[in-house]
Amino acid sequence: MTTVTIWIDAWQMQCCGEAFAPGDVVSWKLLEAKPENFADIVGGDRAAEIDFREEHHGDGDPPPTRLKVLTVKEVHCRIELPPGADAYRPAPGTAELVPAERADGWTEPRQDLRFMGYLVTADRATNGA
Repeated sequence: MTTVTIWIDAWQMQCCGEAFAPGDVVSWKLLEAKPENFADIVGGDRAAEIDFREEHHGDGDPPPTRLKVLTVKEVHCRIELPPGADAYRPAPGTAELVPAERADGWTEPRQDLRFMGYLVTADRATNGA
């Protein structure tokens, strides 16, 4: 089996995602991830490990992929207004990954950190999985 790492945005999960946990078989629409889109959130090395991002809202319409969830980690980081910027952004180097037994889009608050999404490892499922 092929193990992949998937990013799931907190807002997408909160909007219309279905809860899942390690061991569940899910069917998700996956788009290839661009590491540069996640580097500020999780760091460059970890961002390079993200294969796909799960998509609910019209950014392409890939067919669903069946996956067996192996691990789930909540991703939290600090948000800041960089000097000269006009919008808040994730503060590089502040990511905290918290193992999760279940993902439903909501997490316990963490002091000074914002919940950004989930990093999920999964195997591509076969029909029997």
